[in-house]
Amino acid sequence: MTNSLDIRLNDGHTIPQLGLGTYKMDPAATAELVAQAIDIGYRHIDTATLYNNETGVGEGLRRSGIDRDEVFITTKVWQDMQGYDATLRAFDESLERLGLEEVDLYLIHWPAPALDRYLETWDALERLHDEGRARSIGVANFKTHHLERLIKEADVVPAVNQVELHPAFQQPELRHFHMQHGIATEAWAPLRRGDALAKPLVQELAEKYGRTPAQIVLRWHLEIGNIAIPKSSHPERMRENLGAAEFALDADDLARLAQLDTDTRTGKDPDDFN
Repeated sequence: MTNSLDIRLNDGHTIPQLGLGTYKMDPAATAELVAQAIDIGYRHIDTATLYNNETGVGEGLRRSGIDRDEVFITTKVWQDMQGYDATLRAFDESLERLGLEEVDLYLIHWPAPALDRYLETWDALERLHDEGRARSIGVANFKTHHLERLIKEADVVPAVNQVELHPAFQQPELRHFHMQHGIATEAWAPLRRGDALAKPLVQELAEKYGRTPAQIVLRWHLEIGNIAIPKSSHPERMRENLGAAEFALDADDLARLAQLDTDTRTGKDPDDFN
């Protein structure tokens, strides 16, 4: 089984809507887990300089034996390497660790507003995009006002904004802004670190559809147009998560799930994290 659900980005490239997140994945185990994920059917792997496992992601891709162009690879630049020249160096270092000539998506990991370098960092991403070494470019953890400032100054509108998003933190206003500007919404912590699975409504719907709670929540993401990158180090859960592509939720149940929003994030506020 492969994930056949794709979203077309504003630059014409496509991204698989379900991917494998690798945050806090053991670097020593990453290569084998990525190879297993690709064998199971994943075609989208998300990593970052911060995760310290880019080398394992690249090794897992090679170990899988799959053609490079069949797997969508994302990585990100961390705060300490923001700025034009530093970002170009950081990108080259990421490519070296991955063992690749290009990535499918390169993101600014956080806006880090106190540093006030994300505009010049974006200039570097635009150069990498022009050179074809970053096929698509985007941001992560940007709020609307960060995006407004960036879009005003940029030549290229971000293809993706990867943000914390789950049933308890649905970010409807940000998603609406994305839709207006052709930016794809990508959800990290799509299961709220597992907390979303215990919600009575999620469990009720799992029984109704004959699916697992994780599949219900991930299917909700897919139905509302999000890209989702749940992290798992267990092959059986990887298979379970990928199964979210195999069924659909009724409109009434989607509306009920929308009522779970409490506007509560689990991670850092992007205005304060530098």
